[in-house]
Amino acid sequence: MRYGRREFLTAAALGFTALATPARTLAMPARAAHSLRELLAGNARFVADRAACPPLTARRLELARGQEPFAIIVSCSDSRVPVETIFDQPPGNIFGVRVAGNFVDEHGLGSIEYAIAALHASLIFVLGHTACGAVKAAVEYVEKGTKQPGHIQSLVEAIAPAARASEPGDTRGWIARATEGNVHDTIAALARRSTIVATGLRDEKLAIAGGVYDLHSGRVEIVA
Repeated sequence: MRYGRREFLTAAALGFTALATPARTLAMPARAAHSLRELLAGNARFVADRAACPPLTARRLELARGQEPFAIIVSCSDSRVPVETIFDQPPGNIFGVRVAGNFVDEHGLGSIEYAIAALHASLIFVLGHTACGAVKAAVEYVEKGTKQPGHIQSLVEAIAPAARASEPGDTRGWIARATEGNVHDTIAALARRSTIVATGLRDEKLAIAGGVYDLHSGRVEIVA
């Protein structure tokens, strides 16, 4: 797949301004900027119900010999957020790291570092989404002290800093702000906690971006 005239016109017709905003990609290494344009062009096709993902038998056999994903996507485990579908990408293009609440722990960092060091992915994209149950639980924990059973509480506590840093206001607005804040916190944590990520950023072989997926429209809005 390539970012071409059809994808651009589709995005323009949708008013998908992220594709037409060069400032975000001009600050990135060329490969990472291309990777981000590929993701956003695919999301534009998905929103327009014009997915271009081809039959996959040949691709499956090709991937049996190896993989070269161009993007790492850190996303929520929510079943309504299938990243290959959202970005209209066939198998092999996205290295997915998923956990409820789309944050990174030690194991997620290890997975990301593998995709950078061994597979040479050029972009990390952190993807939050609207109506995230994990973020909602984190807001309720900060607001009311509500705890979740079992290991679910560990997810809540990982996202709680983003909830605390978001101005309360009305609960619905608080959740939206915490969702975006959690994306920013995760991006900051990647560079702070991983030498491999920090080195890739320093050497301009890697870039990080973030967005929020809207469950109703299907659109990904760039927020970082």
